[in-house]
Amino acid sequence: MAYSLDLSGRVALVTGASGGLGAQFAKTLSRAGAAVVLASRRMDKLKDLRAQIEAEGGDAHVVSLDVTDHASIKSAVAHAETEVGPIDILVNNSGVSTTQRIQDVGEEDYDFIFGTNVKGAFFVAQEVGKRMLARSRGAAPGTFSGAHIINIASMAGLRVLPQIGVYCMSKAAVVQMTKAMALEWGKFDINVNAICPGYIDTEINHHHWETEQGKRLVQMLPRKRIGKPEDLDALLVMLASGQSHFINGAVIAADDGFGL
Repeated sequence: MAYSLDLSGRVALVTGASGGLGAQFAKTLSRAGAAVVLASRRMDKLKDLRAQIEAEGGDAHVVSLDVTDHASIKSAVAHAETEVGPIDILVNNSGVSTTQRIQDVGEEDYDFIFGTNVKGAFFVAQEVGKRMLARSRGAAPGTFSGAHIINIASMAGLRVLPQIGVYCMSKAAVVQMTKAMALEWGKFDINVNAICPGYIDTEINHHHWETEQGKRLVQMLPRKRIGKPEDLDALLVMLASGQSHFINGAVIAADDGFGL
């Protein structure tokens, strides 16, 4: 018999949805039946993505979000829940990086990466999580049948790579953040897990794979290939669904074996 994962009736907030993996995550959740809230600073990109999702028959909404601004986080989450309803699924995806050797990292570079990847991710999850907790305890309106937070870490959080050391440090923090949230919130039926993608071809890095440095990197990979955004679809939908109720605090590498 056929087996399907249906997210109908669920509301998903996706941060960093204006491009790359975030845009793919939003489209994937919509195709699985969820109403998606697209969050980013680039509103023009979000509106284009909303139009694409709606053209496919999906339900999409946009909110402006700067994860480095605590007031923006609180406003965006409140706006999303007012317009669409209580958030059942958070895909905590916003992230940035720089390429430089450790000795060349300045304070601004460090704050740029940690401000988005760690502090921003933490306070987005905290703001959404507090609302999930209130519903779970019956202290806020809205039905509650479990909630899911999916933090997007990286295989660089599990394996240190040269010239992106601070990025690796930040994603290792996201891994520990995931475990801490899973430990504290699991008893309230809020499952918190992390996906650690490997090298994925997106519009942001597509040109890199045609350079000599990019080609050398591909040859170093176990199966000498890079992934596509849709390679994460099945894992994402599974972690967002009720069928993953027994998976909590998991840190799942989706890197084609690169971290082995």
